[in-house]
Amino acid sequence: MPKFNIISQFMKDISFESPNVPELFFKKDNGQAKIEINIDINIKGADNNLYMVDLITKVHSKLDSDNKTIFLIESTYTGMVQYEESDEETKKKTLLIDVPTLLFPTVRALVTRLTAESGFPAFTMQPVDFAALYEQRQNAAKQAAENKPANE
Repeated sequence: MPKFNIISQFMKDISFESPNVPELFFKKDNGQAKIEINIDINIKGADNNLYMVDLITKVHSKLDSDNKTIFLIESTYTGMVQYEESDEETKKKTLLIDVPTLLFPTVRALVTRLTAESGFPAFTMQPVDFAALYEQRQNAAKQAAENKPANE
């Protein structure tokens, strides 16, 4: 088991937008809403085996009928991590899987609270399998490398 410690967690950036309020509240039939969720992870190394792991989340709700934005939440929630292992593959997996798994519940609760307090029905994001997300991205990178022309 890799040795790491989350020294600090903090909200680096957050934005909530609902550009079509109050008209959305007064329309009788707004149709169905669709929600797009994008999650990204950014890692920055520092001295003394410290790493900043940014969990970047974008939740965009739109009306199905006319693509009007209901709400848009963008956040960057960061964990400052001290990591002791030297094996690069283990370190990469820890910083891209284990740390985001520990940071995600705070982001999830924040999104739920923001939507509830904005006057919309509370939206709770489903749990994210960061190990599966890591594998998908590794496979996509491998495929892109295999499909790259030899002369590049």
